[in-house]
Amino acid sequence: MAPELRRVTDQDLPEWSRALRTGFLRPPVVTKEEIELRTAAVATGRVQGVFDGARCVATFRSFDQRLTLPGGADIAANAVSNVTVSPTHRRRGLLSRMMAADLRAAEERGATAATLIAAEYPIYGRYGFGPVTWTTGWEVDVARTGLDRRYAGPADGARVDLVDPADVRVHGPGLHERLRATRHGVIDRIERWWLVNTGAMPTGIPWEEPYYVLHRSADGTVDGLLVYTAEDTWEGMNPQGVVTVLDLVAVTPGAERALWHHVLSIDLVAKVRTGHRAPDDLLPLLMPDPRAARVTHHSDFLWLRPLDVPTLLAARTYASSGSLVLGVTDPGGPADGRFLLEAGPDGARCVPTTRAADLVLGPGELGSLALGDESAARLAELGRVDEERAGAVALTDALFRTARRPWCPDLF
Repeated sequence: MAPELRRVTDQDLPEWSRALRTGFLRPPVVTKEEIELRTAAVATGRVQGVFDGARCVATFRSFDQRLTLPGGADIAANAVSNVTVSPTHRRRGLLSRMMAADLRAAEERGATAATLIAAEYPIYGRYGFGPVTWTTGWEVDVARTGLDRRYAGPADGARVDLVDPADVRVHGPGLHERLRATRHGVIDRIERWWLVNTGAMPTGIPWEEPYYVLHRSADGTVDGLLVYTAEDTWEGMNPQGVVTVLDLVAVTPGAERALWHHVLSIDLVAKVRTGHRAPDDLLPLLMPDPRAARVTHHSDFLWLRPLDVPTLLAARTYASSGSLVLGVTDPGGPADGRFLLEAGPDGARCVPTTRAADLVLGPGELGSLALGDESAARLAELGRVDEERAGAVALTDALFRTARRPWCPDLF
């Protein structure tokens, strides 16, 4: 019998979880805590599995997400996660079946786009996804930064305080929502995220309590959060401690600078690892010697697949004013068609049209352009977009590109 694609029930969870672990090369032993954690996801009806007899051989899950666009508005996204196909069942079209069913359902629910973070680059372009944000990580040699090691905290009346997990659960959600309103590419963090990431909800993974730091402005407003772990390492009598930043959220440049300065001034620390940051993060240029920060990784991160092109393009703002007809080639898909975009700094209008296209591209290319990070000129030089009207590529870049690069701080 052909493998069966079906919605996963509570009874399927142990077998589905084992298949998930197998796909991600983790020991295929499922704990009671893991099953309990995944039960809530099953209740939403957004967990799929492919079963060959009693054995699950492919996994797929999606959930609701909010994604911020340039200008601060957000859209309803269908976030895709937990995608695996067991090595015994590769190249049989199982992922294509799961993806088609999920995207069809997402379109029917009214999602504007689908999002995911790709484990491997070549997989998702064929489903209409394109990379929309990138991430960079640095390792900082603290001794080389050139920062004043006598730093004793902000000098503008602000405060930097070590706090407890309970304080983070109080102040963190509102702070993150303020960030989301100002930085495109950021996704929402639901209550469960804060519980898991402050140790209040067990996950089956051993919990190591990090350090939590809040930055308060002179009037007492919380405008920054730093979370980090530290390794107590020595070489002889020389301290060689390593700090790893797990999260740094700041809604003012002053708070961001102060939190970086704080973490780079901790006694006994020789190296600071930044975690996932925007490629144009302030950090390197904050230091008198930017070469103290060595890039440890630079990669695509959040991917986006347009489902409702008019809503997606009308929801964001644009750097300049102009009119453009985009011809999206998505045979049999939800993004197929020609769309008239009338855009400007104060908003936009986007509607289907029968007018000739100025620029022709696929849904993945539109996804890559949607948050302003990719260059239409670069895509044209690669042969991935076609300019049907002279000047359309330049106009696309003038409209879509943004002053700061989009950033998604969270894996999902």
